[in-house]
Amino acid sequence: MFPLWNSLRISLISTAISFCLGILLAQWIMKAPKALKGAADTIITMPMALPPTVIGYFLLVSISPKSFLGGFLKEWFGVVVTMRWEASVLAVIIVTLPLMYRTARGAFEAFDKNLTDAGRTLGLPNSYIFFHIVLPSCRQGVIAGAVLAFARGIGEYGATSMVSGYIAGKTATVSTSVAYYWQIGQDGSAMKWVLVNLGLSFVIMGLMNFFEKKR
Repeated sequence: MFPLWNSLRISLISTAISFCLGILLAQWIMKAPKALKGAADTIITMPMALPPTVIGYFLLVSISPKSFLGGFLKEWFGVVVTMRWEASVLAVIIVTLPLMYRTARGAFEAFDKNLTDAGRTLGLPNSYIFFHIVLPSCRQGVIAGAVLAFARGIGEYGATSMVSGYIAGKTATVSTSVAYYWQIGQDGSAMKWVLVNLGLSFVIMGLMNFFEKKR
């Protein structure tokens, strides 16, 4: 059951990071100047338009031992990032961050700004207003974004296979296990992981619909 555990681990960690970054970026870009806002929005959401294998390729070129950063980490710290499950976390963050950012920004833009203005007139600090007024009011949209990012991370294959490959007991995920067992002709094992993936997707999309209805 390592592939299932590894997929859950990778998706949970990457979703937590994407959750925090997505909210911070959504708040920052909403307040940024118009010209900067357009450029930043394009850069953050660009992975949504790129094939996962292209994202994986760029990441592989950036962190492989032959790259500047990867070579530095290997020479000075003895760390090779690629072909490890941690590399999959980086790949999934890049893939899921645009989803979390877009969903959070949409929720924040729909928020009634009169409530924040009222909070400021009462002398409340911006941090208090955000964590006690804005975020609770937008929680359904933000949670839906996190669920969507988690679902995307669970099903990710292209980028993770590029940077981590398939190593049984080390980097194998549900998606890479399906491809591996199909390639070696073990259709029964491949189907087992297909059914696991379908079950996870069904549960996650059920949660997504639940939060959408509440919103």
